[in-house]
Amino acid sequence: MAKLESYVTKAFNKPIRECSDAELYKAILDLVADRSDGLNTHHNQKKKLYYFSAEFLIGKLLSNNLLNLGIYDEVNNELIANGKSLMAIEEAENEPSLGNGGLGRLAACFVDSITTLGINGDGVGLNYHFGLFRQVFKDNNQKAVPDAWITENSWLKKNKKSYEVKFGRFSLNSTLYDINVLGYKHNKRNRLRLFDLDSVSSDIIEEGTIHFDKGNIEENLTLFLYPDDSDHSGELLRIYQQYFMVSNGAQLVIEEAIERGSNVHDLDEYAVIQINDTHPALVIPELIRLMITDHGIKFDEAVGIVRRMVAYTNHTILAEALEKWPMSDLDLVCPDAAHIIRRLDELVQNDFPNNNAVKIIDEHGRAHMANMSIHYGYSINGVARLHSDILKNTELKHFYDIYPEKFNNKTNGITFRRWIMDCNPELATYLDQLIGSEWRTNSDLTPLLDYQDDISVNTKLRAIKFTNKQRLKAWLDVHQGVEIDEHSIIDIQIKRIHEYKRQQMLALYVIHKYFSIKSGNIPKTPITIIFGGKAASAYTIARDIIHMILTLSQIIDNDPDVNKHLKVVFVENYNVTAAQYLIPAADISEQISLASKEASGTGNMKFMLNGALTLCTLDGANVEIAERVGRENIYIFGKQSSEIVDIYANNSYNAHDYYYRERIKPLVDFILSPGMLYLGDEERLRRLHSDISNKDYFMALIDLEEFIDTKEKMYADYEDHDRWTRRVIKNIGEAGYFSSDRTINEYNEDIWHLEQENKAIKK
Repeated sequence: MAKLESYVTKAFNKPIRECSDAELYKAILDLVADRSDGLNTHHNQKKKLYYFSAEFLIGKLLSNNLLNLGIYDEVNNELIANGKSLMAIEEAENEPSLGNGGLGRLAACFVDSITTLGINGDGVGLNYHFGLFRQVFKDNNQKAVPDAWITENSWLKKNKKSYEVKFGRFSLNSTLYDINVLGYKHNKRNRLRLFDLDSVSSDIIEEGTIHFDKGNIEENLTLFLYPDDSDHSGELLRIYQQYFMVSNGAQLVIEEAIERGSNVHDLDEYAVIQINDTHPALVIPELIRLMITDHGIKFDEAVGIVRRMVAYTNHTILAEALEKWPMSDLDLVCPDAAHIIRRLDELVQNDFPNNNAVKIIDEHGRAHMANMSIHYGYSINGVARLHSDILKNTELKHFYDIYPEKFNNKTNGITFRRWIMDCNPELATYLDQLIGSEWRTNSDLTPLLDYQDDISVNTKLRAIKFTNKQRLKAWLDVHQGVEIDEHSIIDIQIKRIHEYKRQQMLALYVIHKYFSIKSGNIPKTPITIIFGGKAASAYTIARDIIHMILTLSQIIDNDPDVNKHLKVVFVENYNVTAAQYLIPAADISEQISLASKEASGTGNMKFMLNGALTLCTLDGANVEIAERVGRENIYIFGKQSSEIVDIYANNSYNAHDYYYRERIKPLVDFILSPGMLYLGDEERLRRLHSDISNKDYFMALIDLEEFIDTKEKMYADYEDHDRWTRRVIKNIGEAGYFSSDRTINEYNEDIWHLEQENKAIKK
């Protein structure tokens, strides 16, 4: 009897053919759970990594886990033989709402690679019941509703461990949940350790919204990722969440180290903590507090231990993301940790008197989480070479001057298991046929470069791309009731909605193209431009941008002169599942952030790996992609990052200088055209028009004309299919460097220094 069939018989006492997709999902879940629980952990290794992150955007796990266990084909063939579809069964699985953007997706790729490389390391975070929110479009606006994902049958497993977290006015006892993290064809597993409260209740959420009593910590603490912090109660809730995560995590780290033989005085020999951005920075004072109060270690010794075991990854230069918490709020939420922070700041002021730029607590009484992480971490890394250089030379120069040995770069990467083997199996199988399957373990795709001039390979790759477009078309039809032309150029920008990512600039290009088609310039191949991403609920301009795009899409759909040639789609509730349909279908990858503002990007790598050509500014990891593929195989436009940094430093940008240009003003003014005002919300559109034409803080207009010209060249180049596909092959062939296996290998060699069982990585 086949393995899956035995699980089906045990659970439902009927054959596979007679089971519903939901029943088969439960049976496969049980099968994977048994296989996973049978894998070894890394208990024989003395030292362990703890990857602390507010987000783990892991996506659906069914196919990914089958793939990593090496039983995907076995289970899939058994289902096909019984008239069932694994893809249909996956529809029964909810996507875990444990993250939102690139930060969380990176963390998910990293824990996958950590396990695949045989490193002893767990992720530590929170078990959000509803994540950020589910995005719903109504009247061309984003509406945020709760995104429930936890069901009786899920990957979560309740752990017996529980810790007391002492806040200022009360204490709470945590509940720990685990999700197994499986390495690719590796007989070990790690875990996501996700802390929660049994007292959290969805009953306090206002029906149909994500609003709730933000002061009721006992019932709201792990309800939502990034609760609205536009008011004081929201800011406090953010701190409660972060302290709850790190206090639990720190207690877990110490307890497990003791179990492995530590006496806590040598804790740094048993544990290393990587903090993913500043959200987990409070782990620094919390570890010190626990060592002092629970283990009798003196303050100075505890500080030294932490300085040898905590490393910090910086993900941004945006001021809004470098957290600064009022000490008065920290006193309220976690007074003991706040006391430690003051002592840490005293040490800094003694070491660096009269250097206000490096103080932890500023003149306004705010504690700078990044500053604390730099002083009391032993490694500080950026996530792309350009980003790391900007940190050293401008944004964190004061710190680089005093701690040059701490700074390093670790260019981000993506897991090939999720982002080609799982989401693009036809391409993965074809690569096996052409170059062998070694790339699945060593990420080396360069042998593909030998086929750039092979017409049969070019033809096959275009056929695979067309199949993925058909798959995307079917998915959009089912999930959103939207029909796209599978023969069109698929041009995609999917990422969090933010002015610096410049979705508004792509929307202005859409207006340009609309005008062009109306005037009779018909593109040879129809064009489909797809947006996806959520705007933070309190980010008004970002929600205005979504409204503009949705309204513009409606105008185009309603215009018979244009809608046969141009289609604009905004994917509702963009997530990992949507990305796995969108990315393999894309011809063009939009990476158009204002130069110097995007730390790295990982979507650029996923698109590249799946055969899209990149349209980009020289920002983040785009710089390194361009170096790998060559300028002739990527489309670059816009100001250099150094130019943008100078413009900000001199405050010399004037939006009016660009708004009144002959090619730009009609595009911006279309936002207030009669058709837009008729279909849209006048207040939103007028506010956005005013912001772009008068302020434009992230300079959408400064690069707009060059962006338009570069896009037009790109569309024209697409018509030479053989030349285009040769460029595609170059991009896929050079994508191996951007594997997260390479990134994690570098973290381990340069920062963590842990035992590593698998080193089959090509640099």
